[in-house]
Amino acid sequence: MRRRVNLKGRLSRYFNAPIYLGLVLVLANILIYFVNWPSGIVLTGALIIYFIFVLMLYFNNRTILMNEMVSFATEYGQIQKGLLRELDLPYAILDEDGKIIWTNAAFEKVIHKEKGYNKSITSIFPSLTRSVLPTEDETEIRLEIDFEDSNYSVLMKRVELEAIADGSMADLSSALIALYLFDETAVKLAIREVDNQSLVLGFIYLDNYEEALESVEDVRRSLLIALIDRKVNKYIAAVDGICSKIEKDKYLIILRKQALMLLEENHFDLLSDVKTVNIGNEMAITLSIGIGLDGLSYTQNYEFAKNAIDMALGRGGDQAVVRTPDNTAYYGGKSQQIEKNTRVRARVKAQALKEILATREQVFIMGHRLGDIDSFGSAVGIYRIAKEMNREAHIVLNEMTTSLRPIAALFKDNPEYEADMILTSAQATERVGDNAALVVVDVNRPSITECPELLRLCKSVVVLDHHRQGTETIEDATLSYIEAYASSACEMVSEILQYIDLNIRIRTEEADAMYAGIVIDTNNFVSKTGVRTFEAAAFLRRNGADVTRVRKLFREDAAEYKAKADAVSQAEIYRGAYAISVCSGADVQSPTVIGAQAANELLNIIGVRASFVLTEYAGQIFVSARSIDEVNVQVIMERMGGGGHMNIAGCQMEEMTIPEAIGVLKHTLDQMIEEGEL
Repeated sequence: MRRRVNLKGRLSRYFNAPIYLGLVLVLANILIYFVNWPSGIVLTGALIIYFIFVLMLYFNNRTILMNEMVSFATEYGQIQKGLLRELDLPYAILDEDGKIIWTNAAFEKVIHKEKGYNKSITSIFPSLTRSVLPTEDETEIRLEIDFEDSNYSVLMKRVELEAIADGSMADLSSALIALYLFDETAVKLAIREVDNQSLVLGFIYLDNYEEALESVEDVRRSLLIALIDRKVNKYIAAVDGICSKIEKDKYLIILRKQALMLLEENHFDLLSDVKTVNIGNEMAITLSIGIGLDGLSYTQNYEFAKNAIDMALGRGGDQAVVRTPDNTAYYGGKSQQIEKNTRVRARVKAQALKEILATREQVFIMGHRLGDIDSFGSAVGIYRIAKEMNREAHIVLNEMTTSLRPIAALFKDNPEYEADMILTSAQATERVGDNAALVVVDVNRPSITECPELLRLCKSVVVLDHHRQGTETIEDATLSYIEAYASSACEMVSEILQYIDLNIRIRTEEADAMYAGIVIDTNNFVSKTGVRTFEAAAFLRRNGADVTRVRKLFREDAAEYKAKADAVSQAEIYRGAYAISVCSGADVQSPTVIGAQAANELLNIIGVRASFVLTEYAGQIFVSARSIDEVNVQVIMERMGGGGHMNIAGCQMEEMTIPEAIGVLKHTLDQMIEEGEL
């Protein structure tokens, strides 16, 4: 059956123009009859001849013209299809479900398929699922994909199809998707190469330079320094870097980013290599590395490097910290922190604290959420300093755990202390004035403090903590005193009390609270206990702390003891070295404290290198992690969003169940074991 071709648009107007012109001439002929009828007759005759000629051409040649036009269109379409088929740009047409309808030769060459391949595009590019295809709301999508060894930029455009009146396209989808592949492998390689050659700045600090020199004979000190210099310079030179000694125990290093990647792959083996330097020194040398990169300028990289080395030192040293605008990575930190015998820093910080509080009218002291005995005891010590300076002082405490309640009872309803000594967060924010100082104890992460809003409301912020610093820190603190080697915040505050030059005589209740904080955080002077820990405890004993009285404060009720025993009895020994258990908080008021105690108990099992106890409380899952000396539980908890010490750490997990949290913990342990971190 011969299909009739209808002319439309400009082509129709072009072919009908002579007819329209003839009609105009007819109107003109009629007007001429009114003016000069003989002329009208002549024009009428001419019009008759004109119409006969035009109509003959129109009807006799129309078929010929149409056939010529169809032939031209067909040839043009074939040429266009051929050009598209041979186009060097990989091109394909998909239906709206992602099924391949047509491909050109370049596309077939890329995917290594023959002509006529009509499976889903997801079978070739797994990332191009139906969910990423263009929709009616978003008709154009551009994304990046990797295929084999090449990088491609994919452009997908949605083309809507209108159904033909006779329904001939009823079986087709309502839209087609045009897919283009742009090979950007060479560009990506060039960008990657430029990035690999970008500048990286860093610092290397010797953590225990003075202590190590003191432990070796005078005649060998220069040799020890020379050996350390040689190791550091050789290590940096091996990756084509520059190392310059800027102070007796500090080095500036300049590397390429590609060289840094090599150091990261080897987990900065200089950290362990430098410990092998031994010419009779009793103390092994440790160092810290801070590196900054990917900044917008060299100055910003320098600032990143300074922040990184400060963070490495604040976390106890013997580790490397790599800082970028978007991330902070930690390496090392597996050895115990070395206790500083000198107390110069404690004396300097005590004087600085005194000067800050002297200029403020109010002093607010707060620890971390779900405060423990260490945070409360150290807060009590700062409270005593503020009161001796005749300042209005308050301790911010929201929820009182069962372990903390006996200690807090020493101050509550005690006529020696003001009724508003302890305030909630809401009360503190209402009472804070324009000239207030905030002292944060036993925590350096703003998100887990008792009242983060106070950090913004107070003019001066002081941070006193013994936990290693993480990525999240309290910024713009007027004074920051973070000592990762200290056993507890109470130990640090006890030293400050001795050096603040106020002739403070702390009361018996305060001495008991601070002594209890040291006992708890050292697990009865077993964990993280140094010379200065015992000296701080002796200072508190001289000021009235009673060992028997403190021990009575730690006694547990039957339900708590049973909960702890149940957690210990149900522990799973994962991979033969990691004890994992769950503490039920159904019948106890402070399940997180019981979980921490159970984690300590699990370390008494032979072969257990680290213990983890999970406790579900207040819509969150609290993980208490403990170890003796073989495993750094801090780096494990940091992988899970937490932090702490090498032997005592923890994290909080949200929006998951206990089995899911255990799965995350096991996956983290497996991953770190495979990477050689454990």
